[in-house]
Parts: sequence; structure tokens; C-alpha cells
Amino acid sequence: MEGAGHRRRWDIKNPFSTLLLLMCMFIPTLTLLQPSEEQMCPHGDYLSEKGICCNKCAPGFKLLEECHARGQRSNCTKCPDDQYTDELNHSRNCRSCRRCKAGRQDELVSNCQSDKNTICRCKIGSYKSIIDSETYECRKCLECGQEEKKTQPCTPEKNTVCECEEGFNRVKGKCVPCKNCTTELSPPIRTTTVPETGNGYLIIAGVAVMAVILLGLFVLITYIVTKRSIKKKLLKPYCQPSDVSVDSCERALFHIEEPSDNGSVKAVPQSPVSEQEPYNLPDCVPLEVKIPDLIYTVLDLVPVLQVKQLVRSLGVKDTEIEQAELDHRSCREAHYQMLRVWAERGSRAGGGGRSRMLHSPLLQELLEELRKMHLGRAAEELETKYGIQ
Repeated sequence: MEGAGHRRRWDIKNPFSTLLLLMCMFIPTLTLLQPSEEQMCPHGDYLSEKGICCNKCAPGFKLLEECHARGQRSNCTKCPDDQYTDELNHSRNCRSCRRCKAGRQDELVSNCQSDKNTICRCKIGSYKSIIDSETYECRKCLECGQEEKKTQPCTPEKNTVCECEEGFNRVKGKCVPCKNCTTELSPPIRTTTVPETGNGYLIIAGVAVMAVILLGLFVLITYIVTKRSIKKKLLKPYCQPSDVSVDSCERALFHIEEPSDNGSVKAVPQSPVSEQEPYNLPDCVPLEVKIPDLIYTVLDLVPVLQVKQLVRSLGVKDTEIEQAELDHRSCREAHYQMLRVWAERGSRAGGGGRSRMLHSPLLQELLEELRKMHLGRAAEELETKYGIQ
């Protein structure tokens, strides 16, 4: 009897031991599946396209030239006026400073600096209504109605909070007199007790189910992480945010023209996008923007993995996207072609023929799609660059 009791206790505890063993095996495996670049380079450095750990630029600076060999330092330059970077970076472009919109109850708190963006706040009588993680708008504070009392005043960050006065309940948004405003006692909570008979078998069955679920989760997580790792490795040679090859430097200094009859592509020199002044046009003049300038700015602001989603939402067909990827080995050149298809098609539809100027309605369409994709910061920087109020 004593041996049988000992064997029964071991049978009940054994599933717990198996579960702990499985967890100990899974955790180290998950941590080794996908080593990050941060683990490969020291803190403050990043892995360049050449496989060298280069230092990042300090806040207030942008990357001018990457390091060429181990032990060398990257060449960084200070952000120009009305632009900033507020963190360590290896970007070739600084961000455009925010502009407070006085006509929308937005007032200036502190001016933009090379390492800090402009700080704005809503004026007294309005509060900040969050649109997404990057953008907001100032709305008029709520006024409490009849039979309501103010429990929290309006501030530049939060709206007024109103509650019904004593003797009233809120019904369909309005405070109406209540018939019985006393709080009724809630009925006692019933509890049930699981009989002790068969507890051992219930525990074994529960642990077995948990082990199967954990095993299924492990297989699913391993599949997802491995798939992402392979996808990242396939994209990495062509989708680095900063290209340091001669070809990429030429793309940064030249606009790509339409292909000629013999299939070659001409290039026209231009100044870097980040150094160009915004177009300050009067309200009575229709807003027109150079298509190449806009496309390069969009490619600098939109994450690489979201460009296809953006062009699809703008009406570019999958066949046109595939053709752009076949024609161009570089991700950036392919994305440029996709956006150019959308821009030129819209310009021709507006009666502009094969124009290199983008009309105001197309730019507004682009801003709306960026906000739908929760890229409010990108939309805001485009508005700032081209003087859209």
C-alpha cells in the first residue's frame, strides 16, 4: 500500500516536471533564434552595409559619410536651420521642425533647436485631441450642461469632465431625475467547491492540455520568428536606409529622368532634398510640387516595408509594382518607380500631360493615405516642407 501511494504521488507530480522541462528547453531556443544588430555592434554604433560597425551621429547632427574601415569614425554634420534630430542616428536627413498652427488654437512654447523639435501647446479654452502617436489637434473645451457639475476642469492636455448632479442619472447622454438613487446591495456571490474525488486525474488532464498548448505555441513562434529572420536577411542587402555605394550617392545627387528610346536612363543634377527650401506659395496660387523632389522626400520619411502598402492605397496595380521590382534591383529605385507611376498618372489625368509637377489634389490624397496608415509624422513633415496650413 505504501509503495502504491508513493507511485500515485509520483504520477501526479510527473506532468509538472515535464512541463518545467519543456519550458526550460523553449526559453533559450527563443532567445537564440534571431540575434539583433545591436548585439553585434557596441552601444552607439550600427552595422553598415559593408559589415563594419560605424558610430552613430549625436542628436543635432546627421550622417554625411559612413566610416570606411574598422576603427574609423563616421563623418557627421550639424542639422541646418529649421531642422533637427533628437536621438542617436545614422540618417542622411534631419527632420523638419514642427510649426505651431496659430489659426488652430496652437501656440508656441519653445523654439526648435538642432537637437530638439518645436514644442507647441493648445491655447486656454482648448485641449489636445490625439489623432495618432505623432499628431494631434486642438479642440474647444466641453461646457457642462444643465443638471451637470464639473469634476475636472479643462487643461491644454485634457478635456473637461462633467458628471450629473445629485439626484440625477445619465440616460442617453442627458441627466434626468432618478426615481431611486440609493445604491442597492448586490446579491451575494455564490461559490462552488470542487469535490476532492478524482482531483489527481483532473490535475493530470489539465497539465497535459497545457503542455500541448505550450508546444503548439512554441512551434508557431519558431515559424514566425524564422520567417521574419529570413525575410530580413533577403531585404537587408538592398533595403538599408542609408546607401553608401557610388550608385546610391549618384541617386542622392541626381533626379532620374524618363528612359530614352535606347533604354538608357539620363540623370540631371540636383541639390540634396534635405537642403532645399520649402515652397512658400501664396494661397491664391495652386500648389504644384516637383514630382522627383516629392518622391525622394516620401522615401526618406516612410519606412521601407510600408512603401508597397502606400502605393497600393494610392491605386498602383500589383502588375506595375512587380514590373518596378523586375526593372530595378535596388529597393529604393523600385519604390521610386512605383511612386512615379502614381504621380505621373495623376498629373496626366489632371490635364498636365507628361508633367514633372504634382498638383495639389494629388498631394492631399497622399497626406490622407499617410494618416490612415498611422504615419502622421510623415504627413506633418510634408505639410511643413511645402507650406501647407
